[in-house]
Amino acid sequence: MTSTSSTFIAGLEVGHFTDPRRPTGCTVVLARQGAVAGVDVRGAAPGTRETDLLAPTNLVERVHGIVLAGGSAWGLEAATGAVRWLEEQGVGMPVGPARLPIVPAAVLFDLLVGDSAIRPDAEAGYRACQAASPATPAEGNVGAGAGAVVGKIFGIARAMKGGIGCASVTVDGVTVAALVACNALGDVIDHDTALPIAGARTLDGLRLLDSRRALLAGEAPRPLIAGTNTTIGVICTDAVVTKIQATRLAQMGHDGLARSINPVHTMSDGDTLFALGTGAAGKAPGMMTLGAMAAEATARAVVRAVRAAHGIDVAGLKLPSLAELGRA
Repeated sequence: MTSTSSTFIAGLEVGHFTDPRRPTGCTVVLARQGAVAGVDVRGAAPGTRETDLLAPTNLVERVHGIVLAGGSAWGLEAATGAVRWLEEQGVGMPVGPARLPIVPAAVLFDLLVGDSAIRPDAEAGYRACQAASPATPAEGNVGAGAGAVVGKIFGIARAMKGGIGCASVTVDGVTVAALVACNALGDVIDHDTALPIAGARTLDGLRLLDSRRALLAGEAPRPLIAGTNTTIGVICTDAVVTKIQATRLAQMGHDGLARSINPVHTMSDGDTLFALGTGAAGKAPGMMTLGAMAAEATARAVVRAVRAAHGIDVAGLKLPSLAELGRA
């Protein structure tokens, strides 16, 4: 089993747009030739676009891109820009004389970091497409991860910087990769040690609190605005999969979130995972193996998201990174 490569998944491209005015942005995964797609929405406060199309019983089999964005529901507008860019490239599903790009999307809430009037829009989605390439994606404070924060369960002042991360697993010539923007209410957990590595901090801000143990010991969480969190991502594979299998792959990817975030899938998270299959490997190793790979890649991507992040100080809100914790 390997977990590094010089490219993402053959046939797919990833691009980020990071807004220079405040920490927010969007990320696109492009499939110019189309990719079989599925989705699983597990959090209770999701913000999504065109996910109904991906139900196994519905008509559309392949999509041409996925957009992940900050900005809460306003950020869904970034998908409009991705559709426009793909149409200009002649990419899309034939509909009479035109080609219609199919671009589902999901958003996370980052409006508490800086000026909330600044959100990803159609131009942001367009520019993310312009920046897309098959190379391994940039990680940390970029794209949909630019304004991501983790560990807000006891208030954002005790939280830490989240981000976007990517990891891949290859078994017998088949690769599964995950690209995850982690903006979780809960802590990020090292899936190998089961110990928290980023999240809610103690009152002095110098150490991790361990939210799970604090909650079970009776410490009350701070009142939350609904949906002010959310982890979103795309699981991609070069295996040959059907639409039903892509849906199952997205579902099994949530096991990786459960290993790497605690608590996860809360009433204040809109956790959503997409799955894309290009078939470029020409192999179908079976769902037992692919599901295990998806969960592993997703868990690793979450950890990489916080390891790659760097701390920020925006309008007096100081959010340290994992590397900076305890230095203050």
